[in-house]
Amino acid sequence: MKIALTGNPNSGKTTMFNALTGKLEHVGNWAGVTVEKKVAKLKGNLKTKKSEEVMVVDLPGAYSMSPFTSEESITSDFVKEENPDVIINVVDASNLNRSLFFTTQLLELGIPVVVALNKYDMVKRNGLTIDVSRLKNLLNCQVIETSALKEVGLKELAASAIDYGNKKGGQVAPKIMEDDFQIKTKSDAEKADKLRFNFVNEITKKVEVRKIKSSRVTVADQADRIIAHKWLGIPIFGLILWAVFYISQSWLGPLLAGYVETGIEMLTNAVSGGLESAGTNDFLTALIVEGIIGGVGAVLGFLPLIMVLFFLLSLLEDCGYMARVAVVMDRFFKKIGLSGKSIIPMVVGYGCAIPGVMATRTIKSERQRRMTAMLTPFIPCGAKAPIIGLFVAVFFPKAPYMAPITYFVAIILIILVGLLLKRITNAETEVNYFMIELPEYRLPSIKRAALSMLDRAKGFIIKAGTIILVCNAVVFVLQSFDFSLHLVGDEGVSSSMLAIIAKPVAFLLIPLGFGIWQFAAAAVTGFIAKENVVATLAVCFALFGDNAEAVLSTPGSDNVLMVAGGLTAVSALAYMFFNLFTPPCFAAIGAMNSEMGSKKWLWGAIGMQFGIGYLLALLVNQIGSLIVYGKPAEGFVASIIILIVAVILLVTLIKKKKDGGVEGINQSRQQKEIA
Repeated sequence: MKIALTGNPNSGKTTMFNALTGKLEHVGNWAGVTVEKKVAKLKGNLKTKKSEEVMVVDLPGAYSMSPFTSEESITSDFVKEENPDVIINVVDASNLNRSLFFTTQLLELGIPVVVALNKYDMVKRNGLTIDVSRLKNLLNCQVIETSALKEVGLKELAASAIDYGNKKGGQVAPKIMEDDFQIKTKSDAEKADKLRFNFVNEITKKVEVRKIKSSRVTVADQADRIIAHKWLGIPIFGLILWAVFYISQSWLGPLLAGYVETGIEMLTNAVSGGLESAGTNDFLTALIVEGIIGGVGAVLGFLPLIMVLFFLLSLLEDCGYMARVAVVMDRFFKKIGLSGKSIIPMVVGYGCAIPGVMATRTIKSERQRRMTAMLTPFIPCGAKAPIIGLFVAVFFPKAPYMAPITYFVAIILIILVGLLLKRITNAETEVNYFMIELPEYRLPSIKRAALSMLDRAKGFIIKAGTIILVCNAVVFVLQSFDFSLHLVGDEGVSSSMLAIIAKPVAFLLIPLGFGIWQFAAAAVTGFIAKENVVATLAVCFALFGDNAEAVLSTPGSDNVLMVAGGLTAVSALAYMFFNLFTPPCFAAIGAMNSEMGSKKWLWGAIGMQFGIGYLLALLVNQIGSLIVYGKPAEGFVASIIILIVAVILLVTLIKKKKDGGVEGINQSRQQKEIA
């Protein structure tokens, strides 16, 4: 049996999907979190028969069966063409009037529908009374009171859906239109919508009693006037972000990381002792202990920091705050030619750039969607957290504000680059509209935040045990042999295959302050997975054991990255920015390719991202060296030449598009006049 799970955005649909199937799909308080269908089996304790297999399909949120965005098209096409046995329509009980418009459209399709009257626990709290029995009669379908968050009413809902699905019909849709009414023109469609809205309003009046006037200013309204204020919202967001990073990167995270590092050290000693007593070959021992355990362990050492970070961010999302961030940032995004919806992929992208880029499909304008896909990877995702953690801990241990600053730098970059893209792509010719439903403030679920945190930790560990492990082994082998396949010792490591491959790249990085092959190699492996930057540095500089303690202590003469790597605090900041703001991992680039649907835009995006990351690192190193050390950094003259070339290129692109844009605008006006 196939059950389609449908509903408006923010109705609790994905929470319901997780409750029915036991999955841990990402849940958010706005449209665009679910952008593709997800399929899973109904939990065994909810099935009516042990032998039957029931599949639940979570579809993107939709307001209507007439799709306005691409994710609504997924829902509409699936319901109409995939022939689900039954539809569970998740309806927000606290927002009945709006939700039933979509419900009435579903009832007319001839597919059995069961209405899950969700968030029913909030109904009484909001001073509402709903006559469920009368609602059943008016809609002529089964209506079940549920709370997906508290897992109330799930057994009755599943049983009712399975029962309706087995009957294959038996419902008669309520009559809304006249028998002879046909939609042939836009005017007919508007009339049909008006009739449907009137029908829904009549139903709502008959079944719902509100004891609280909707015009009354509530505590939540008063809070929004401060939290979502166009000016106060920015410093409040900064303060909250600083608190999140202080707890995760400077207090609780490092405290828990100490236990993980102790465990990794014990494992390293045990494996090393076991291999030595077994008489294992020296190279194989080094490969396992230094290349694999050392490299993977360096990444896993930051796992507690990432887990605490995601736990706190999940709490912020669950309580309804992140939707307010979208409102605060909307006015800035409109100024750079983006849709207000562009903030949603970027908020999603803090966890991982891939779903962030995929969430751009909620944006209707193709140009704005592509621009958003280009800019979303600038937000530091979870994979970049170890890079931030390592360099902040090593070079800025007394400046915990450096971690949240990276996110503010990302926002500033997005705005500045967005302004450039606006000029280059003529995006200023498009009008932007943004509507978002602000969810009610609520106490966040500790359980859900913990489960989300554990799910992300699981993904992080799997990646560390597969992609990063393999990359570390390859890096160690390349660093251990030359092209004649002779082992090179510590003295001859500069003649290794890895060094020779990375040196041409290192030459290009000299003006940035880290032009040695080890840093170049780490940056290159970072394009496979950003965690590889830390893992490769761990292998190249043997950052485990005593060296790891030296690196993670207060910077000084015993710091391997400062002595062997030649990094200063300024060049370390430049290196961190280079890895954070150059193109994302290959998987995220694949998502960009899918969402953009244009190789020209894809390569333009990759070139733009690399150029921005390179120029930012160059400016930080050169200007920072002049300010902090009173002298230019190495490659100063080359930096001036690179900047001049970059400015000429930008001016040429803007002028070219501006000349073409005037002609395009005139053509567009002519087409509108003809229409």
